[in-house]
Amino acid sequence: MACTTEAETNEIDVRSLVPMQRHQKIFELVDQLAPGGKFILVNDHDPKPLYYQLEAEHPHQFSWTYLERGPVWRVEIERLSKA
Repeated sequence: MACTTEAETNEIDVRSLVPMQRHQKIFELVDQLAPGGKFILVNDHDPKPLYYQLEAEHPHQFSWTYLERGPVWRVEIERLSKA
């Protein structure tokens, strides 16, 4: 599954996954991102714990931008370009 194209950013809706599968799926997608690549995560709760896990495992490699905060959360996750 490709996460981005130049013309659009894909939305990845994890609400249909059982909670135990969500982080695994999201990290699979994160690992596939090229520098500058991004996707929009759609979730049924604030995914802030995911942010902390992402930052702990990949410090300063991603941006995290809230686009919508409840009742549906939408967060744009982008792999930062190398300096």
